[in-house]
Amino acid sequence: MEDGRIIELFNLRDERAVAAAEQKYGAYCRSIALNLLDMREDAEECVNDALHAAWNAIPPEAPHSLKTYLGRVVRNLSVSRWRSQHAKKRFGGMETLLSELSDCVPSPLNVEETVEQRRLSELISAWLDTLGEVDRALFVRRYWYGEGVSELARECGCEPKRLTQRMFRLRRALRAFLEKEGVEM
Repeated sequence: MEDGRIIELFNLRDERAVAAAEQKYGAYCRSIALNLLDMREDAEECVNDALHAAWNAIPPEAPHSLKTYLGRVVRNLSVSRWRSQHAKKRFGGMETLLSELSDCVPSPLNVEETVEQRRLSELISAWLDTLGEVDRALFVRRYWYGEGVSELARECGCEPKRLTQRMFRLRRALRAFLEKEGVEM
């Protein structure tokens, strides 16, 4: 079923919308959640919560891309779940992703910095637009979707160590770009 039709079903409050969205994008959403959580049950719960959130949000929201919308919702739910489960603990997976990015992206600690999140998001998007297609895809797949270095390296046909160095250079370039734009680290 096409996205437009699924969104139309959401607008009509027809429960077939949830089933259609799950059928079309369930595997995609589960892969995002699993990359971040490493537990099938938690990932499945996040996907179900994302579908429920879509049911509650559409209407009035009218996403341009249902896939992107659901991906963002499931990612945000997965990150929230991970944070609540791992408060004051150190684990791999998401901890690794967050620690890799901590050197080049400041984290909001107060209300003023939270307001700056939108600007930071726009700056990161602008930086991503300056990258080549492959680097942009690698960065997004690694730091948004949480895909592993080994998997990405295999798909690129390179050694994981080489890809790790490439990702380090990308993070360093992001940091330099943000500093040039006046973002305090």
